[in-house]
Amino acid sequence: MYKTSLLILSSLFVLTSKSQEKIKLITLDPGHFHAALIQKSMYPQVDPSVHVYAEEGNDLKWHLERIEGYNKRAESPTNWQEKVYTGKDFFKKMIAEKQGNVVVLAGNNRLKTSYILEAIQNGYNVFADKPMVINKTGFNQLKKAFAIAKQKNVQLYDIMTERYEITTILQRAFSLQSEVFGQLEKGTINDPAVTKESVHHFYKYVSGSVLTRPSWFFDVAQEGDGIVDVTTHLVDLIQWECFPEKIIDYTKNVKILQSKSWNTSISPEEFMAVTKESKIPDYLQSIKDEKGNLQVKSNGAFTYTINGVHAKVSVIWNYKAPDGTGDTHYSLMRGTTASLVIKQGKEEQFKPTLYIYPKNNSAAYETILTKTIEKLQSSYPGISYKKTTNGFEILVPEKYKEGHESHFARVTEKYLDYLQHKNMPVWEVPNMIAKYYTTSMAREMAEKK
Repeated sequence: MYKTSLLILSSLFVLTSKSQEKIKLITLDPGHFHAALIQKSMYPQVDPSVHVYAEEGNDLKWHLERIEGYNKRAESPTNWQEKVYTGKDFFKKMIAEKQGNVVVLAGNNRLKTSYILEAIQNGYNVFADKPMVINKTGFNQLKKAFAIAKQKNVQLYDIMTERYEITTILQRAFSLQSEVFGQLEKGTINDPAVTKESVHHFYKYVSGSVLTRPSWFFDVAQEGDGIVDVTTHLVDLIQWECFPEKIIDYTKNVKILQSKSWNTSISPEEFMAVTKESKIPDYLQSIKDEKGNLQVKSNGAFTYTINGVHAKVSVIWNYKAPDGTGDTHYSLMRGTTASLVIKQGKEEQFKPTLYIYPKNNSAAYETILTKTIEKLQSSYPGISYKKTTNGFEILVPEKYKEGHESHFARVTEKYLDYLQHKNMPVWEVPNMIAKYYTTSMAREMAEKK
């Protein structure tokens, strides 16, 4: 009895020690500003000392400047201590030194999937920015990485910030209320039941300053083309909203129907303004047109079926948004009773706004909507609605309207919880695999054209 009690106490001590063990971050080859946004906030379970492995250059310089900016800001300054190793052997050095237990990857995508695979093989957890895959070869590597992660009991997860935007959260919540939404329609190839469109800009502000883009961001061999980059978020949201907590089997449930990609023209002056470079590098010379403008294949659209539902995603990159505007998002979910639509145009002052358009806009429907909102207020206190010409606008209190940058803290907190409690839902991994199958196969189809 005494020995049994000691064994139980010992086991409890080990479990408690592991759950309270500090998480130590390693930042590998940071080239995208998302790497810094992970550290815009502090986390109680994360050691403030972060090891960074990269070659010398602007990517590293800009990353460290962003972290320093967070440390020195007047309001809620952070306290990160960056320990930097530079050298061409930075990846091998990281693998050998084992200075942390979570590798953060957000940068040049050319070698990202290889980095993920080798880090997993060496027992690291990996928290990776999208896209984790930019082609079919990378998809096969990623499948292998997930299989090894399961064997080694480590966690691989991508940074899906858009799940934390309030109008998207509410669109999902209302779609689950059959009395308001009905059932998700199947749609057709020419009239999909689900549409998600996103417009982005090369010239933009991040953390209050004009973002400096690395030159390689304009090279699809390093960044990935329009079909495999931002579309990752849109495909993720379709899975997350339309089939919540359901496992998507990519071998049975996904079929690409149509796919295309096209260019954005960037003048040399525009390129230099956003990269701060004095000339266009050699690896971009091949995409110049006869006028000397870069033709960047940053746009993409494809239609596919998922569990028999027709869905379309589209991403467009422009150089710069008109003054007073920014990146925009459009999202449609069409139900048998009503459509749920997120708009972010001039009428919405370029802020995402959720509308409900019932097929039968009657007093009886409004009564049902009122009762549904009262029910949802237990989770989202303060939400309400107002009538519009064709339906209803959902009114959301300002406290829920966090910006894109704040969503990085939310998804990081979720991942840290998964790490500490080993409670990642069973659908997350197969659905990540399905998501990257969808984008990589859509790219293959567009390339064949």
